[in-house]
Amino acid sequence: MEFRREEILPGVFLTALHTDKFKTAAMSLSLLAQLDGETASMNALIPSVLRRGTARCPDLDSLAAYMDGLYGLRAEPVVRCVGEIQAPGFYATFPEDRCLPGRERLLEAAAGLLGELLLSPNTRGGLLLPDYVERERERLAERIRARRNNKDAYAVLRLVELMCACESISVGALGSEQDAENIGYVALSKHYKALLASAPVEVFYCGGADWDEAASAVSAALATLPRGEIDWELGTDIRMNSLEAEPRVFRERMELSQGKLALGWRLGECMEEPDLAALRVFNAVYGGCPSSKLFQNVRERRSLCYYASSGVDTQKGLLLVASAVNFENFGAAREEILAQLEAMRRGEISPAELDGARRSCAGALRAVEDDPFALEGYWLAMNLSGAEIAPGELAAACELVTAEDVAEIARSCELDAEYYLCGREDGADEPRED
Repeated sequence: MEFRREEILPGVFLTALHTDKFKTAAMSLSLLAQLDGETASMNALIPSVLRRGTARCPDLDSLAAYMDGLYGLRAEPVVRCVGEIQAPGFYATFPEDRCLPGRERLLEAAAGLLGELLLSPNTRGGLLLPDYVERERERLAERIRARRNNKDAYAVLRLVELMCACESISVGALGSEQDAENIGYVALSKHYKALLASAPVEVFYCGGADWDEAASAVSAALATLPRGEIDWELGTDIRMNSLEAEPRVFRERMELSQGKLALGWRLGECMEEPDLAALRVFNAVYGGCPSSKLFQNVRERRSLCYYASSGVDTQKGLLLVASAVNFENFGAAREEILAQLEAMRRGEISPAELDGARRSCAGALRAVEDDPFALEGYWLAMNLSGAEIAPGELAAACELVTAEDVAEIARSCELDAEYYLCGREDGADEPRED
């Protein structure tokens, strides 16, 4: 794959991967904004409202008919966070020209549709339609409420919210239910216009067109993008150390049959010059693959958890462990999870554990190159972190990570918070104090 990234318009960056590997091309457009509690829900709502209709295709039915006429081209709203940078926008897929009768060209149509969705919404008196805003606002609030239904993911979400309560990352990609419910169409219209003028824009393309063709199509589609003072002060605040001398402990209750234990660490000094390959392998050794210490010891050998896995946020500098346990095993599970990290600090990493972790990381990264959507997410994260290393290159680097590299990261971690999602009201499920 040929990679190229340049600023093609003021504050508009195009990342293009030229490849004939896929029969379906992909293009995304993301507006970048600093994650903030006052604007997060509005930013998350904007793509869904814009996707309901444009000046030319004023409703969902006419938009669907237009896309069907372009061989099933699809463009959908997306919103995600990379560290503490929020990225609302659109993701489109469309058949490659070589796969179409007459080799019709869809690149310009796809770029044009993304530009149309962004810049030419269906409005009345210069304002977004109240009905569209109300319907999508209700859906957004419901999405936020629905997060409680997945208790496993909810426990990790709450851990981050509580552990990082004074940091932007606690806001989340969708903002809060209350903020979502309070969004009005006038305020959203004003914010939408301000965002267009100030937000850096990341455009991603993966397909058979060359750089000049992709840049020309995107430049034409965004030619009328209004530009004011672009907000370049975007970034993620990385805290190296835990907030207090002892880990903070948080407990909440729900109706559930098994407890959820989530632990959070600051990655510490290793984030001063992060080694992305070593961080990935470290996570895989600890709890990120089937050969990991958490899986083999906490779950299999000691049967303390229904599952126990780890994840690393390399943007924010966090190590997170999620587990499901019987209520009476809260204390034992916690101790064994911590004991496995302590063993890594001492360098107790077997050749089988290291080899399994390296192969898992390398395989996952090489699989990214087989999926345009995965490539889009990968390069968005890389671009926002300032790194330009292809998945294959990072995979090769993972295969060279040593046990000492992993142990050094383990020694850098500081436990910052513990979150217990408990069940019964009688206190029998409370984790015992040390």
